[in-house]
Amino acid sequence: MYQVAYADALRYWLGKMGLPRLIIAGFLILLYIVAPFVGADFATQITNTVNRFSWNAILVLAMVPMVHSGCGLNFGLPLGIISGLLGATLSIQFGFTGAFSFVMAIVIATPFAVVFGTGYGALLNKIKGGEMMIATYVGFSAISFMCMMWLLLPYTSPTMVWGLSGSGLRPTISLEGFYDQVLAKILHIKVGNLEIPTGSLLFFVLLAFLMWLFLRTKTGTAMTAVGSNRVFAQAAGINVDRTRTLSVILSTWLGAVGILVYQQGFGFIQLYTAPTNMTLPTVSAILIGGASVNKASIPNVIIGTILFQGMVTMTPTIVNAVIRMDISEVVRVIVTQGMILYALTRKTEGTK
Repeated sequence: MYQVAYADALRYWLGKMGLPRLIIAGFLILLYIVAPFVGADFATQITNTVNRFSWNAILVLAMVPMVHSGCGLNFGLPLGIISGLLGATLSIQFGFTGAFSFVMAIVIATPFAVVFGTGYGALLNKIKGGEMMIATYVGFSAISFMCMMWLLLPYTSPTMVWGLSGSGLRPTISLEGFYDQVLAKILHIKVGNLEIPTGSLLFFVLLAFLMWLFLRTKTGTAMTAVGSNRVFAQAAGINVDRTRTLSVILSTWLGAVGILVYQQGFGFIQLYTAPTNMTLPTVSAILIGGASVNKASIPNVIIGTILFQGMVTMTPTIVNAVIRMDISEVVRVIVTQGMILYALTRKTEGTK
């Protein structure tokens, strides 16, 4: 009797996980097992994976509100990233330093996220059912527009502007002296080569918990109802357009905070076309975690980010160690684009 119950529970769990995720997870575990045998330090690889998870998890979390409201996957994430970049650069421009510069970057980025999210939400409300069709173009257009604005806006901080001309921002700006590692250093754990950015992980846990609570409030439940059936939600007295716009604003704000957390871990601000490389990996991570275009959860965020970033981190390292050639960037591109291709073409299945 117990064996039958155990077998049923195992089949249920395997069905929830989905075969593709089990294959990816099994291959990732195999890479960790092989690492010490090919000369790759196991603790270092764990550190790299955890670091990349802490940098990217909030950006993946930003997908959840729009999926719940029926707006689909947020291919317009660059709007949130640009809000965060404006917050970061203006925080430095105004002379804030240390941990306070991180707090002020979030504060300054928030009104930009609200304005951009409101406009983006109004646009998506005009084309219900075809949101993802235009979202990519919105993101690319915003990035291209900001490529001009980074040169034209009147920034004067010597930390950021070009040295010779004194105007226009550099493509890469160091955060040393500002909010470099500001979260990662909180309760930082270091045992040999193993390092855990505890503060960054706790910050993600806090935002994920707040998102979980929000989705169980009256407003969050209304948001889920709109995503499930707009006609039924409207008949129940829910303002569909307002609810969808709120989800877009929330997603845009999380994108702004997410890029700031990414920057503090990475140590640099990257401008101009850099946000172009953030959207597809983020969308792919939550899809690999088991989400679909109309359903996403916190476990989808965690599982997908671990699997995606783990594969991107481990595969080039192991391949380089095995063939004794530095082709890490080539392998990284192949693995990243392959996982994106899988994520965007897979059927809806897995963890709910």
